[in-house]
Amino acid sequence: MKYLLPAVLIFISIALGHAQDPTRFSETIDKYNKELPDLEGEDPIVFVGSSSIGMWKDVGDRFKEYPVINRGFGGSQMSDLLYYLNDLVIKYKPKQVFIYEGDNDLASKKTTETIMKDTREVVNSIHKALPSTQIVLIAAKPSVARWELAPQYIALNKAYAKYADQETYLSYADVWNPAMGSDGKVRDDIFLDDNLHMNSKGYDIWEEVLRPMLIR
Repeated sequence: MKYLLPAVLIFISIALGHAQDPTRFSETIDKYNKELPDLEGEDPIVFVGSSSIGMWKDVGDRFKEYPVINRGFGGSQMSDLLYYLNDLVIKYKPKQVFIYEGDNDLASKKTTETIMKDTREVVNSIHKALPSTQIVLIAAKPSVARWELAPQYIALNKAYAKYADQETYLSYADVWNPAMGSDGKVRDDIFLDDNLHMNSKGYDIWEEVLRPMLIR
């Protein structure tokens, strides 16, 4: 027993060390709460998720005919979105929500099953609070920096697509395949210098995929 206890403590310590504390985003959330968009009388469209949303600074200009709200928070995972769901999505009573999460989840070694559990909780929570709101799951994008994780990304995207097929209020946006080159690898001209975050060419792809999905 005296040998078991230290082992248990080590295991707990490792588990806690890998845990993600959602309150690390409290500053960003507080900032968003103070900067309420002037969309009185409109049913907005919320884009929410990790840095691929947060760094999409011209999303409102690209879709200027729509009442768009960007609520990206870089470095986030699906579990973080679940934690801040009311602040980032539900309180705006959007008619549509575009969600981009899963990228950082996979990079932190979460399994598809774990990510899908969090995803279902997010989707179900939105649908319960806002039954008429349409939800779009944006595929985890390919990138040069994380190309070694491509099989895991493909598996997650298949799970997203399958889930979307099961619900009338849920859709799947494939931004993976349009970003691929003729050689079967991700294009290298759609990223910033870090080979992870997208440049304007990358967002051109997203605009082309997502525009037909926006609702008035």
